[in-house]
Amino acid sequence: MQNILTNLRLTVISGFILALLLYIIVTPLLGESITPDRAWWAFFFRWLHVISGVMWIGLLWYLNFVQVPNMPNIPDDQKPAISKVIAPAVLWYFRWGAMATIVTGLILAGLNGYLMSALAIGFTDSGASTPIGIGMWLGIIMWFNVWFVIWPNQRKVLGMVEASADEKAAAARKALLFSRTNTLLSIPMLYCMVAAQNGGFA
Repeated sequence: MQNILTNLRLTVISGFILALLLYIIVTPLLGESITPDRAWWAFFFRWLHVISGVMWIGLLWYLNFVQVPNMPNIPDDQKPAISKVIAPAVLWYFRWGAMATIVTGLILAGLNGYLMSALAIGFTDSGASTPIGIGMWLGIIMWFNVWFVIWPNQRKVLGMVEASADEKAAAARKALLFSRTNTLLSIPMLYCMVAAQNGGFA
């Protein structure tokens, strides 16, 4: 057990194996077949969507609530540990968490038959897709900001691409503002996602 818990990859793999075992053991006890059907695949992609979203928004909030506000308190000689080691790792999981969240969300919406009406924010049906549609568009905007604004500017800040001191300062400012924009949008986005199934607009 100690070998599993001291190796992150083994820990994550073991978590997925445990989830699979729970599915195989508990599903028959509930009188259900373990053979996946369309409803199960919709559930499966919802689960992956939630896992991806936790990774993405968790790291977004880590950056905005923990790392960035505390950077001024870190001695200058210790800051390279953040910019050269921690930040690149955080940003890798951050941007791919965003990608996985969007992809699994779109697949889920397709499997559940509300993709087009949600993207049209409910205007193609009775309005039932409005909350999820608003949430989807907020998520898409946030994903766009991650891949096409925050990440390109962070590459300059972290020295992954050549940039002058002035360009780095401007890039840092832009990345911060768009990261804060995503933090702002994450709150109504999560509200819409939860409201879509739990009557938050009732």
